[in-house]
Amino acid sequence: MTKSSKGSTSSRRRFLKVAAAGAAASVAAPTIVSAQGPINMRWQSTWPAKDIFHEYALDYAKKVNDMTGGDLKIEVLPAGAVVPAFGLLDAVSKGTLDGGHGVLVYHYGKQTALALWGSGPGYAMDANMLLAWHKYGGGKELLAKLYASIGANVVSFPYGPMPTQPLGWFKKPMSKVEDFQGLKFRTVGISIDVFTGLGAAVNALPGGEIVSAMDRGLLDAAEFNNATSDRVLGFADVSKICMLQSYHQNAEQFEIMFNKTKYDALPEKMKAIISNAVEAASQDMSWKAIDRYSKDYEEMQTKDKVKFYKTPDSILQKQLEIYDQVVEKKSAENPLFKEIVESQLAFAKRATQWENDTVVSRRMAYNHYFGPNAKKKT
Repeated sequence: MTKSSKGSTSSRRRFLKVAAAGAAASVAAPTIVSAQGPINMRWQSTWPAKDIFHEYALDYAKKVNDMTGGDLKIEVLPAGAVVPAFGLLDAVSKGTLDGGHGVLVYHYGKQTALALWGSGPGYAMDANMLLAWHKYGGGKELLAKLYASIGANVVSFPYGPMPTQPLGWFKKPMSKVEDFQGLKFRTVGISIDVFTGLGAAVNALPGGEIVSAMDRGLLDAAEFNNATSDRVLGFADVSKICMLQSYHQNAEQFEIMFNKTKYDALPEKMKAIISNAVEAASQDMSWKAIDRYSKDYEEMQTKDKVKFYKTPDSILQKQLEIYDQVVEKKSAENPLFKEIVESQLAFAKRATQWENDTVVSRRMAYNHYFGPNAKKKT
């Protein structure tokens, strides 16, 4: 072998060693990453463990855990496990918790404009339409701007459109606006201002504290959310009168919240799973709500002997008038509040006209099949 061929052979050997080392590293890399284990997140909801709302939080966590193949594991604790329900935003922002599940109106004390995601009439939009505004009408950008304005280190995903909420639970049917005078009433968000305008003495309490407050006489009446939550939380044990339909929370939705530092550190693929899981959970929650709420609404009438009444139009109209006054005042005080209201109004005018012109009323079909004059099916 010549000197030249010896050098060539030596070079090839060095090349093969380097190539082999690189191949080994590329094979070993996934093993090293895998050895680090899954990313664990500790969350808290703002709901009692027995509430269907906490179940929704668990549903979302399971979707993410399943879709990431266990690479991200979210554990969701009930309200009060780490911080009080109204303390969720601070806890997530500071990193005490990695994330949470709640509603934006619970942050009303931090920035009043946050309550515009659900606390009010929605300018004739339902919660699903308000979510459409959030995603496609500028709401997402405005929410990020809002959180930045208060220095909140969070990433927020509104989701889960709620049906129109009842006016609330009372000792007797509410027949006129004057019935609210001096009434000790529980609500949250901008609804505090609306019911105060109606004459009530308002107290904001988390869901898990309402029934005990009514039982002890600290509240005369209260609103929370839906037939299933109200039933499992025990409202039927302290009241047998529920007034249906209201504008105080006609378009509310839930919020999934991450600590921004923790979220930003996640791989892009995991962020994509989180975002798509939000939308999957949003639809699943809507379907589950229809099934469960309708069952509990029926059983509260047959088993719990609750009497349901429609809220009189005079009260509904007064709610709208007071809401407009509240919005005018807060818009003058808060430029971001005004900006969000104007954005919602512009979207709502277009979206609700389309809906009112094109969507047929289901009341006629309901009466045809199930009303008192419906033809009995054999």
